[in-house]
Amino acid sequence: MASPRKNRALYIDQEAYAALALLKSGILSPVHELMNKKESEEVLESGLFNGSSFPFPFILSPSGKTNETVLLSAKKGDLLNLICDHDVVGEISIDEVFPIDPHERLRQIYGTEDFSHPGVSATLKRLGKYAICGKYTIDTHSIDSTCHAIKKAQEQIEAKHTTAIFMAANPLHRAHERLIRQSLEQTDLVVIFLLKPNNNANLSYELRYEALDFFVKNYLPHSRVVIVPLENIYIFAGSNEVILDAIVAKNYGCNRLVIGQNHAGIGMYYDHNANQSALDHLIGIDIELSIASEYVYCNLCKTLVSVQTCPHGHHHHISYHAESILELMQQGLLPPAVLVRKEISSLIVASLYPNRFRNLAKLYYDIMPINGLLEERSEKDFYTELMNLYQTTSLT
Repeated sequence: MASPRKNRALYIDQEAYAALALLKSGILSPVHELMNKKESEEVLESGLFNGSSFPFPFILSPSGKTNETVLLSAKKGDLLNLICDHDVVGEISIDEVFPIDPHERLRQIYGTEDFSHPGVSATLKRLGKYAICGKYTIDTHSIDSTCHAIKKAQEQIEAKHTTAIFMAANPLHRAHERLIRQSLEQTDLVVIFLLKPNNNANLSYELRYEALDFFVKNYLPHSRVVIVPLENIYIFAGSNEVILDAIVAKNYGCNRLVIGQNHAGIGMYYDHNANQSALDHLIGIDIELSIASEYVYCNLCKTLVSVQTCPHGHHHHISYHAESILELMQQGLLPPAVLVRKEISSLIVASLYPNRFRNLAKLYYDIMPINGLLEERSEKDFYTELMNLYQTTSLT
């Protein structure tokens, strides 16, 4: 008996895999399937899908000569394996294959095709000239687990209101902390969607999660905060990211969304004028939106303040620029405690510079106050105690 013909394959990357999983699990509702050509054109014209906001066509258009050859020769009803990192992760039954303009796709997502935009060049490399639509299967276990975790947390505290915050926390700083605390004052449960990029740039997801988890467990009513991963795929990087964030938050079971400037990136401040137009076009997505103030440290107020309530000029303000704070850490320097909690700084710098000291035990006991007991100390402990010494003021 002849063996059945082996399916041909489409090769997709991790970003496409993550996007397909979000779609299949219902997290991008009202869209549940890959759009065909007609649906794509309607979304481009109206900004709506089935009466609700959706910023651009949701399509699959993998790059590469092999993929292009497969798509050009494919027929309706053909079954193709979906392969990611050499593994079969699903399959798709072809309904339609149609040409797209990759440069136009960039404009749809980012609002520009200028290569100076951080994502345009990388996205262009992964876009092919043809899109495919049809029924497909793919693993959604991790997303289903996230939905379950949020629902369980809601049930445990009988939450009536659940607020979503999207952040990279790269690194977690004091303005992030203030935003989370302020959100907790106005809701029952806060869900922090910690962005998980498909690359190793900057701090790892695992390290950022560890820092955020430490803050939540030690300084917040942790039963009222849930940290969940969100794949930071390219569709969230464009000019319409706030619309997609609202869609994702709603479909994960949140009824409120707090927005900060560049909330899907490294900052936590919000440009009211620039993004208000996107909010104005949010149709059919039943979620309450609120915009966070910009937080700074004022050297006259001597505390973290909102720029809307502080009477002092910007020359008295220290802004929380995550890129600059991260640069200090990457150089092995501990940022001032007014910028980053010392326990968080110690955790991150110790991870970035493992085994930095030749004789940590001797260094620790030579310059740190001790209680007389010989205890094993980690580099994180050393950095934390060093920050305590920096904050000593009796001789200054």
